[in-house]
Amino acid sequence: MSHALASAATTGDARPGGPPAIELRGLTKTFGKGKNEIVAVKPVSLVIQPGQVFGLLGPNGAGKTTTIKMIAGLLAPTDGTALINGYDIQRQRSQAVRHLGAVLEGSRNVYWSLTAMQNLLYFGRLKGLRTSDIKSRGEQLLQELDLWERRDQQVGGFSRGMQQKVAVAAALVTDPPVVLLDEPTIGLDVEAARTVREWVIRLARQEGKTIVLTTHQLDMAEELCDRVAVIRRGEIITDLPTNELCNRYAENRYEVRVAVDTLPAGVVDDGSEVTVEDGQTSILLPTEDQQALHALLARLGAAQVPVTSVNQVQPSLEEVFVRLVQEGQR
Repeated sequence: MSHALASAATTGDARPGGPPAIELRGLTKTFGKGKNEIVAVKPVSLVIQPGQVFGLLGPNGAGKTTTIKMIAGLLAPTDGTALINGYDIQRQRSQAVRHLGAVLEGSRNVYWSLTAMQNLLYFGRLKGLRTSDIKSRGEQLLQELDLWERRDQQVGGFSRGMQQKVAVAAALVTDPPVVLLDEPTIGLDVEAARTVREWVIRLARQEGKTIVLTTHQLDMAEELCDRVAVIRRGEIITDLPTNELCNRYAENRYEVRVAVDTLPAGVVDDGSEVTVEDGQTSILLPTEDQQALHALLARLGAAQVPVTSVNQVQPSLEEVFVRLVQEGQR
């Protein structure tokens, strides 16, 4: 991403020592009244620092998109405040939105009657960018998304995946310091989804931008997110760095990896799970008994089998997420 474009834009990146990129103070949303009242989001208070990739995860109907829409200023909260780089999204909307780009799941993020390039020009001008900067930036984005040859065609005639690509480009055309991505890879082919992943990494790591990501692709969240919050029935039930969250659910069982693809007979006890991949063998012990681990290591040593690692079993983010949701259902 071009630093020249960033300085030309009126977004204004967060400076060291400045306010958090995003701050939520008791953000709440209810729909209806009386017996028909539905609490979509219970009071949420979060602080997200610049440059962080923050994952907001939850099952369908948990309140993810409602929260994202309140952060973006598209939905007024029942109570509480959302600040973008110190600007109140409701009371200081014009300043706040200049710091913000968003792709919202289930919303029409672009105008179908306009062409791809016209959409980028519209959203860029809306936030005060010069036409020359928009065209330069827009060409770069559309080239990367393989849409440049169709830049002058109406978006309404595009496939859903192509419309999503234009929406991503429109969110990034002003080079905003804060980007909200609500299910950004829905409808995208494998290659385009990979491009979005690479963008998230580049925007956060190289440009210091703040990304809020919701996705059902938990492998992507585990790969990209520095920190994860899980929302269930409108309530944040956990908010931790991704590694720490997974470590809390680590099992006491052990996995031993050895640098051979064939084990001598009698080395492994019955009940252990043995898998071979890329010339290495993984041995997963059936219990958490440390004596069994020491005995296995002794047999491997006696057989002169080189051990490369011994680790506690580490669950994936998906496994942790399923546990958290199921605990809530019980």
